[in-house]
Order: sequence, then structure tokens, then C-alpha cells
Amino acid sequence: MLKLKVKRRYFGESYTIGSMLINGEYFCDTLEDPNRDLNRNGVFDNGEKKIYGNTCIPFGTYQVEMRMSPRLKRVLPRLLDVPSFDGILIHRGNTAADTLGCILVGENKVKGKVINSTKWEEKLVAICKDAVARGEEIEIEIA
Repeated sequence: MLKLKVKRRYFGESYTIGSMLINGEYFCDTLEDPNRDLNRNGVFDNGEKKIYGNTCIPFGTYQVEMRMSPRLKRVLPRLLDVPSFDGILIHRGNTAADTLGCILVGENKVKGKVINSTKWEEKLVAICKDAVARGEEIEIEIA
């Protein structure tokens, strides 16, 4: 099993910064929309509300498949069965405006952004495709 993990480390008003680990080893930084799962229990409850295009996915563990993105026109990791979300991908981008709930990969060397994201997307996609070719399942933990 290939295990991805996003360890969220900074919760800003307009974005969330994290670290992606692969099988327990640091891989790159991540950028997401702001967190609205304030009690971090994996559901929107106690007055928490998802705002379309401006909310990161709930905390939890999800299965991942490699699928062609109709919008982005390339094979990307897609998270399955995310409560209140559909079509959550891991892909390149630089700011929270590029995400719509997806997880962006890159290097957090500029406040509120990730840079060099194409390189990190390509590396991640290659790792995931290799895992699938070996018959491994992929899962991601959002913590």
C-alpha cells in the first residue's frame, strides 16, 4: 500500500499550508483552501459549513485512484468518497484560487503560495502510477 499523508501545519484565513509525506517520508509542501472542519472530526457539524470553492476537505483517510481529469486533461490522483465533496484531485497550482478544494503540491517558499508545483505534481503522479502498476492501493490521510 502506498500511503500519502497531508499534515496540515498552518491554518490561514484564506489558505491552509501542509506537508505531504509518502510512506512516512517528507515529499513536498501542500496548499489548500481554508479549513472549516474546526473540530477536525472529518464532518461539517456544530455550525461548521462548507463554502463551495473555498473550503479544504475534511480531516480523515481516503482511498485514492489514478484517473483522467476531464477538466485538466491528464491523469491525476483523485480522492474517493470525501464527504460533501466530489472530484477532489492532487495537482499543480500556486494559490488557493487554483484549488476549488483540491490539494496543490509544491514548495511553500512564498507566503500563502506553493511554487515549482509542476515538478512536484509530475513526481507524485509517477510514484502513484508505479504503485498502481505494482498492484498497490493508494490511501491518503489528511491530518
